[in-house]
Amino acid sequence: MTTKLDWLKQEIDGLKEQGLYNRIRTIGSAQGARIKVDGKDVLNFCSNNYLGLANHPKLIEAAKEATKKYGVGPAAVRSIAGTTDLHVQLEQRLAKFKGAEDVITFQSGFTANLGAISALVGKEDVIFSDKLNHASIIDGSRLSGAKIIPYEHNDPKSLEEAIKTNLSNFRRGLIITDGVFSMDGDIAPLPGLYEVAKKYDILFMVDDAHGEGVLGKGGRGIVDHFNMHGQVDIEVGTMSKAFGVVGGIVAGDKVIIEWLRQRGRPFLFSSAVTAPDAAACLAAVDLLEESTELVDKLWDNAKYFKAEMKKLGFDTGVSETPITPIMLGEAQLAQQFSRELFEEGVFGMAISFPTVAKGKARIRVMISASHDRDDLGQGLEAFAKVGKKLGVIK
Repeated sequence: MTTKLDWLKQEIDGLKEQGLYNRIRTIGSAQGARIKVDGKDVLNFCSNNYLGLANHPKLIEAAKEATKKYGVGPAAVRSIAGTTDLHVQLEQRLAKFKGAEDVITFQSGFTANLGAISALVGKEDVIFSDKLNHASIIDGSRLSGAKIIPYEHNDPKSLEEAIKTNLSNFRRGLIITDGVFSMDGDIAPLPGLYEVAKKYDILFMVDDAHGEGVLGKGGRGIVDHFNMHGQVDIEVGTMSKAFGVVGGIVAGDKVIIEWLRQRGRPFLFSSAVTAPDAAACLAAVDLLEESTELVDKLWDNAKYFKAEMKKLGFDTGVSETPITPIMLGEAQLAQQFSRELFEEGVFGMAISFPTVAKGKARIRVMISASHDRDDLGQGLEAFAKVGKKLGVIK
């Protein structure tokens, strides 16, 4: 007897057969260089905790104190009764930190993209989107109802051709690119893209989720990295990665931020970021303003690890950042490689379709400032052993 859910069971079985089924592991400790995964103590090469702030004592203490004063939950959306003085302080501090006119915060980087895109363009408009943009940009663009026209990855000439061919058919345009592409670790050519945006007088938006706390002076992001303050109209970021907490950021022109406070749907219709989270984010800003030590260590670790992996013969793709993809090709091989690494005490998850294109499966290593040279050495030994065993390297 067939049921209405049979098709789902068949789809799930198909994922397992193709090596695309994601077996989600369970974390039993705070995020750090080493964590407990499925009851086993392992080296952590998976998390986005770039600066090691997710379990930093100052952030933990700030969250504790805020919990005592404000309680646990916000109990309201920001626009009704959910905006605390901590939210206001955080937005003011982030605007100063990033050199932007104003900042609005959302519950996550994902909702920041959904809220910003859908508030700025509609059915009469067009979005020019990099072919490798993040899922949150894709979903936000679809939600807006605007026509989506992709351009070739990191290619200003392709962008200009798309604009010349299509812009006249629409009311307004919006160019969107990731800043750091999360799967490959390459950086968008922001100056070249900006020149196209300027030439055609189109709003220009960058999603800097993986550049926040990583690129620029002391982690101020991709706009600071290229010294392009005031040239990028909308800069989206996140506090869920390098900041070690949770939440999304939209920085930019005061008029844009004011409009998002009026029409950003996640801001209006979903409860505010909790006060403890806001307090912890403020503590993260304090640390980043005090010193560049953590950002400097992150980059030192990344450069060392990449160089050693290349010496071993691994393909690390086109990465220019601490994101280090170990390109393996087929999903089944990537999953087997991940399982073998775990047996060697290294947590490195396989990433395959639909997160990346078919035939582009990989282990994505996320280096952190919390790793020391012994950690990196253990990781290199494990990769060498598994790589030779599976015939990936000689």
